[in-house]
Amino acid sequence: MTTYFEYPSAELQAELKRIAQAITAPGKGILAADESVSTMGKRLADIGVENTDELRRKYRQLLFTTDKSISDYISGVILFHETLYQKSDDGTKFVDLIKEKGILAGIKVDKGVVSLMGSEGESTTQGLDDLSMRCAQYKKDGCDFAKWRCVLKIGKNIPSHQSMMENANVLARYASICQMNGLVPIVEPEVLPDGDHDLDRAQKVTETVLAFVYKALNDHHVFLEGTLLKPNMVTAGQSCPTKFTPEQVATATVTALSRTMPAAVPGVTFLSGGQSEEDATVHLDAINKCTDAKKPWALTFSYGRALQASVLKAWGGKDEGVKAGQDELMKRAKADSEASLGKYERGSCEGYAGDKGLFIKNHQY
Repeated sequence: MTTYFEYPSAELQAELKRIAQAITAPGKGILAADESVSTMGKRLADIGVENTDELRRKYRQLLFTTDKSISDYISGVILFHETLYQKSDDGTKFVDLIKEKGILAGIKVDKGVVSLMGSEGESTTQGLDDLSMRCAQYKKDGCDFAKWRCVLKIGKNIPSHQSMMENANVLARYASICQMNGLVPIVEPEVLPDGDHDLDRAQKVTETVLAFVYKALNDHHVFLEGTLLKPNMVTAGQSCPTKFTPEQVATATVTALSRTMPAAVPGVTFLSGGQSEEDATVHLDAINKCTDAKKPWALTFSYGRALQASVLKAWGGKDEGVKAGQDELMKRAKADSEASLGKYERGSCEGYAGDKGLFIKNHQY
């Protein structure tokens, strides 16, 4: 019968709930430090630094040796496979440095996007084949949650039914496999900001995509209380001639979520999607201040570029820049923490990167 299935054991439910609730604790969010080797190379090239194993290690060491008080603002760090097994100068594993601060370690487990045949430039995400084995190992090696990113685009005829169905099912299968292995899955269906579409179109696409995702999660019997959602904020396309206010973005975002996302999910950890550091903070603050719809979940951040742009500039690949880089991380993490509580004062956090937009066309990790 289609209505007969097993819930996870009480022990597994408790473990998954514990992790998801710790990540979305009030005033805390996620540092996404899961850039692949090639993507990290682009970040380093922006500051004139060579992409070597050692310089990548040194940069991640800067992040993970920031003062322990960073845990007042950061509850989880997403790692890339390489970073999980790297060590600091004194031989301490990065994952241990993170956990010593009371921060949870997570891991990016997808293997990148691939083209969907017959589509208009759409994609799906690969990496399911050996996922269970990898999740079991990552749990053993200190990780408590995972992340998998699917990408959808807005165009005249897209996203297509094929794309939304395929990506929703991939995300659901990933989530199910993670939970079997004791990892909380962060479900990331990113609707890219590429294009000239307006806010109304972005909201309708986001609502439809999320409806597909939660139907698939239900079909796969995923335990929602042990998941998190990492969506895009609802923003107009980068090339849209009309500029919308943070309050308009907040209303569109909260409305889309309230129409599609079950209250059982503990929280939303928004991606920054190429916004400047300040824009990502201001929009998150506006979302938490918004009263246009019910918000039964935590609404916080899972930022990569929007937490690290100023850090990279301040560091500049130099040992003497480590303290300045760490100060930038602490400053922006505090601002995002305030925003997740709806208490950020606009313009109160000025970083090295300023209001520099971080948009990358057709962004891939």
